[in-house]
Amino acid sequence: MARKQIPEILTRQTVARSRLLRIEAIDLRFSNGVERQFERMQGSGRGAVMMVPFMDDDTIMLVREYAAGLHNYQLGFPKGLIDAGESPEQAAIRELKEEIGYGARELIPLKSVTMAPQFFAATMHIFIARDLYPEQLAGDEPEPLELVPWSLQKVDALLDQEDFTEARSIAALLMMLRERNGHD
Repeated sequence: MARKQIPEILTRQTVARSRLLRIEAIDLRFSNGVERQFERMQGSGRGAVMMVPFMDDDTIMLVREYAAGLHNYQLGFPKGLIDAGESPEQAAIRELKEEIGYGARELIPLKSVTMAPQFFAATMHIFIARDLYPEQLAGDEPEPLELVPWSLQKVDALLDQEDFTEARSIAALLMMLRERNGHD
């Protein structure tokens, strides 16, 4: 099948702005002549990182933190925004130090993923973090994160956890397992 032609942007207008996001209304013309308006959220454009940190060959570290969108606490992997001037790898190391108190000597890139790309322009770079060493940096969380070590022997129980629902964390777990199984 031939690759589709990207629609032409006729006009774009910022309709709302916050500290983190900008919402745009864009008028588009598709290759078949149909015109439509879409709304999309634009982030900082720098992206974000998520890490699957290995404390040892069998234990990964998760964090439980407040999730404002759901107004509850969620279990997931350490993550955060890439700061201006940082590479994804530098951001990953910094976020590990801020969130779990460890740096990593080895980062293995798994995949860069998007979230709801129909209306949200954001990319997250997912890494496995190995060969950890203790080092703490002050983070921006309003309260200490709960650190939750998890044995890979109980991975099915993790997928069954009521508070382990974030799609990016589930994708990171499954990609890590695929990577791990490919190297055993």
